[in-house]
Amino acid sequence: MRAIDVRAGLSRAEFVEQVRPACRPLVIRGAVSDWPLIEAGRESARAAADYIEALDTGEPVDVMVAPPVENGRFFYRDDMRGFNFRRERTALSRLVRLLLELEGQDAPVAIYAGAVATGAHLPGFSQSHRFDLLAGESDATQRLWIGNASQVASHFDMSDNFAVVVRGERRFTLFPPEATPDLYVGPLNITLAGQPVSMADPLAPDLARYPRFARALDSAVQATLQPGDALYIPALWWHHVEAFGPFNILVNYWHNDVASGGAFLALVHAMMAVRDLPREQREAWRVWFDHFVFGGAAAHAADHLPPHGRGVNGPGSPERNEAIRQFLIRVLSEPE
Repeated sequence: MRAIDVRAGLSRAEFVEQVRPACRPLVIRGAVSDWPLIEAGRESARAAADYIEALDTGEPVDVMVAPPVENGRFFYRDDMRGFNFRRERTALSRLVRLLLELEGQDAPVAIYAGAVATGAHLPGFSQSHRFDLLAGESDATQRLWIGNASQVASHFDMSDNFAVVVRGERRFTLFPPEATPDLYVGPLNITLAGQPVSMADPLAPDLARYPRFARALDSAVQATLQPGDALYIPALWWHHVEAFGPFNILVNYWHNDVASGGAFLALVHAMMAVRDLPREQREAWRVWFDHFVFGGAAAHAADHLPPHGRGVNGPGSPERNEAIRQFLIRVLSEPE
């Protein structure tokens, strides 16, 4: 498996001008080595827990708990009738104390809280833990992920992502978007935590059941991150995440977000509206999609019309987007 490209330093301008347009993952070593929580974590797990407790508002967060037999893998049950973990609600202070209690056990439960907005739960954290690579990005919300040893199944995000390891070690295995057909995607609407996941396990691939997954592994890239390291994950890149040790912390930033649910909702609707049509009709609609969406000249498909007569065919704008929303609401609300 190939290693993800690495940089020892990266400026905001270099990220905007070079890295983001390339749409390739990148590891930035020592990106935030001076964060206070990283320094506390280097001292001890208890010091990191004390730091979090001192800021915690006490507002409950969502927590996932899997029994020891699952070896930290949060996933579906074997029969696909539910999940192999349970969900709870607790404060971050209670969670970090529980992680300290579990630290000495040979086979502890796997537990973690994910996507915790620091602004709501740890006031002041973002001010003392700045991430300059996203300076000026108004949609880059800082979120906390904390737990013990665990595996997050391969999934993708519809926005760009920066993952910053704060305590412990994490290994990321990434697959490019073109590997999607070989990843055996699970249900799109019944998910572990929001996004669809790959049914194939990179740590124990069952190639008899998922033979095309061998091709996906050939295209995969991997990196192991230490505290202070950051990983840039472009939108739609699949990523499997392993957290090691009894007290592991990560901070992430989703940014460069797509609007209105992005292409994912269009994909789901197309499964109903297009995929089940006769082949000849599907091929006819392919021409429409190429002309209005995917073709190189799609943005100019309405240039033959005067600006006031282009309707939803016209170039992107707030007014055009609102017209599309109203058109879809009206059409989808009509009885069949």
